[in-house]
Amino acid sequence: MDNLTHSLVGAVLGQTGLKKKTGLAMPALIIGANLPDVDAACFFWLEGTEHLGFRRGITHGPPAWLLLPLMLAWLLWAFDRWQAKRGKRPEKRLPVSFKWLYLLGLLGCLTHPALDWLNVYGIRFLEPFSSQWFYGDTLFIIDVWLWGLFSVCLWLSLRSENRGGNWRRPAWAGIVLGLIYVGVNWEISKEFGGGDNSIFKRETVVIASPVPLRFWERELIIGEDGKYAVGAEAYAPIQEIGECSLEPVVAGAKGNSQAEAFLFWSRAPFAQRAEDGSIILHDARFYDPLARDRFSVALPDVECEELTAQ
Repeated sequence: MDNLTHSLVGAVLGQTGLKKKTGLAMPALIIGANLPDVDAACFFWLEGTEHLGFRRGITHGPPAWLLLPLMLAWLLWAFDRWQAKRGKRPEKRLPVSFKWLYLLGLLGCLTHPALDWLNVYGIRFLEPFSSQWFYGDTLFIIDVWLWGLFSVCLWLSLRSENRGGNWRRPAWAGIVLGLIYVGVNWEISKEFGGGDNSIFKRETVVIASPVPLRFWERELIIGEDGKYAVGAEAYAPIQEIGECSLEPVVAGAKGNSQAEAFLFWSRAPFAQRAEDGSIILHDARFYDPLARDRFSVALPDVECEELTAQ
């Protein structure tokens, strides 16, 4: 999910009462909820599509869940000490507990992979022990309905706190309603996915991809071997994509760091012939026929072998 959603989740958790556990609890929760995205720094040393093979991996796996909050807790604890030595520590700040800073940072950090798993992009939960991708296919990567829900609940909680009311209640309501919203979307994706997919061959990819704004709708992606049908209905696709046989493309991509990273990340890869005769690798989840973007890679030295009719 996007970082605004991660931050709002951390803030709402704090308003449930957790921010009273220690000084600097809110920074621990909010920063902790964004910590795994430190892997975005890879854009400084990786080029093109190479970032696809790195993101949502090592910083989203079990060792990072334990180590990143530990580093955060130490930094916040050291910041509090530094402010105290300079006489700049706010008088209203609660005493700082390193244990609670770590536990709250850990809680915030754990919400991050849980949310990232909910979309079609995927996450490698078990890195570095396993590089398997996991997909929740439940929410669009930027969900404005969650923005609205958590923002309103956060605002109501802060307003109630300022007025001396029960400020924890709106935050808890936000957590409960958020979980219900996720559960409803999970069921919608299952319904759009066709339930029993036994009619498809085992290797067939079936993705019910959430769409922006209209959380009740899904874009179905169904296919295999580099050819996919994309649309709102399994048997009435809006378009069919993929014209080049994927196996020789994959073989020709060996040694190309851009293509190898792309194929490692890709869930529904297919190849199209460009106007200049080169091959372009795409992923059906993020296909835009009018644009060449970070979710595609060109292979000018690989020839297109037409897909056989299916």
